[in-house]
Amino acid sequence: MSAATFTPMTPPFAPGAYGPDAQIMKDIDGLNWRLADYLKRGGYDGLKKILAENVPPEKIIAEMKTSALRGRGGAGFPAGLKWSFMPKGYTGQKYLVCNSDEGEPGTFKDRDILRYNPHSVIEGMAIAAYAMGITVGYNYIHGEIWDTYERFEEALDEARAAGYLGDRIQGSDFSFQLHAFHGYGAYICGEETALLESMEGKKGQPRFKPPFPASFGLYGKPTTINNTETFAAVPWIINHGGEAYLRLGKPNNGGTKIFSVSGDVERPGNYEVNMGTPFAKLLEMAGGMRGGRKLKGCIPGGSSMPVVPGDIMMECDMDYDSIAKAGSMLGSGAVIIMDDTRCMVKSLLRLAYFYYEESCGQCTPCREGTGWLYRVINRIEHGEGRNEDLDLLNSLADNIQGRTICALGDAAAMPVRAFIKHYRDEFQHHIDHKRCLVPVYV
Repeated sequence: MSAATFTPMTPPFAPGAYGPDAQIMKDIDGLNWRLADYLKRGGYDGLKKILAENVPPEKIIAEMKTSALRGRGGAGFPAGLKWSFMPKGYTGQKYLVCNSDEGEPGTFKDRDILRYNPHSVIEGMAIAAYAMGITVGYNYIHGEIWDTYERFEEALDEARAAGYLGDRIQGSDFSFQLHAFHGYGAYICGEETALLESMEGKKGQPRFKPPFPASFGLYGKPTTINNTETFAAVPWIINHGGEAYLRLGKPNNGGTKIFSVSGDVERPGNYEVNMGTPFAKLLEMAGGMRGGRKLKGCIPGGSSMPVVPGDIMMECDMDYDSIAKAGSMLGSGAVIIMDDTRCMVKSLLRLAYFYYEESCGQCTPCREGTGWLYRVINRIEHGEGRNEDLDLLNSLADNIQGRTICALGDAAAMPVRAFIKHYRDEFQHHIDHKRCLVPVYV
């Protein structure tokens, strides 16, 4: 396989752009991704430690629970608790899956982990497999980042050759086979059961739950699925302990988090900071507002999360609980910044179109509802709005949210409700005056 080529990192990816306690992207420069470089940074020490000391699997799961590491893919479910769901007495095949199907607008952290620190994911998955008694794993990588898939394949080859994957790893009784799986570029495959359907060669559509993957997952076997960043955090926890990881963040929000900051800032990029870091500090790390303009709004966790007005956002800390109190969710950690030149009607229209296009069409509220959301917002944006349209949009959102097989329906509905709630005057101005309330800036 030909080597994937990447340009060296530039700020904000270079050292110094991350917080002092960064652990996934610490000392990463964009070129030092190979196994030899990872070993110099203490790579695979955690895996070697648990194998040499024959650490009981339940002790590893206990450390994960202590760490308060919550799933970094969006849901924020405690990783250690999820690992404990794997049936202990099951003697058949079990599977471990890494969800690298990163398709949420505004999110671009996982692809950089796979590009620039792939062995952290491999080691994290190997440790997880040991803790749950799993011998086979897959990394499902988004279909539109082929070069990243190739990079991860190279890292897998290195790990196998050095004895960190395969049979009897490091001379122990533990065996773990890990494979990369190239996805198809569909946003819906980021939903864990649609991902499993895709891996099985079927159309990527979500399954009804229950049963949950822990009991009926890949090929009908017990399966644990975690996000790329979640697995990449595991080696640090094993090397330093769950308590130390917890102290990096806040209670119930352990460790560090990589935030993908985009939009109207001077230095868009990925920033790894302690959970609970003030939003104002994160914004400062990203160079502040572009051109010194005013923060109008922020979507703190990816396009599917409710927008938060700028004045409220400036008082927030970046952790699951603080963002929830502000009326939104931390989600995948995609921080989309919007300044006072942004038309919120046009912004919502772009989001509504995305979810309309990406709906798999399996359930009626999402298949039909996302189309209606897009069409109503589209006519408001183009001067054809009606006075009853805002109530209609809220009614449509009510009939979608909580009524679909997976969360894509919620992802389409929640932004609509939040944009109208916080920026209703702009929508009403479009309806009344057939034009935008926001001045045109040159």
